[in-house]
Amino acid sequence: MSVEVGQSAPEFELQDQHGQPVRLADFQGVKNVLVVFYPLAFSGVCTNELCDIKEDIGAFVNDSTQLLAISVDSVFTHRAWADQESLEFPLLSDFWPHGEVARAYGVFDEEKGIALRGSFLVDTDGIVRWKVVNPISQPRDLDDYHKALAELS
Repeated sequence: MSVEVGQSAPEFELQDQHGQPVRLADFQGVKNVLVVFYPLAFSGVCTNELCDIKEDIGAFVNDSTQLLAISVDSVFTHRAWADQESLEFPLLSDFWPHGEVARAYGVFDEEKGIALRGSFLVDTDGIVRWKVVNPISQPRDLDDYHKALAELS
């Protein structure tokens, strides 16, 4: 069951590409959080999506917003991919228990063992204010992120 707009966002703590723990609760009362699930590092659509975000990073990482990107890849895979693509925002590993956070948000594809392209905008109170879930093969529209962030401001 997917998390719906108006519901509390499930809490999580995952390691980033540097092995540092990141908790959703760390941003409560401080910043809105854009939680972006993606299927796999090094894949074409995921690389294009996250590099597009990187090119416009000021819209996603600033005084009022924090981007957290999550996949089932390992910390080591995230580090290699981040280094290759110069991705400096947090890439969080939902590796073990495999896909637990993606399942909590309702975006885990049990058959393929990876996350769908789910994005959730969580406000400073921990409430989901916007979401989009696309199939694995369908990239998200960057303009949709901009609209959702503008509406929350």
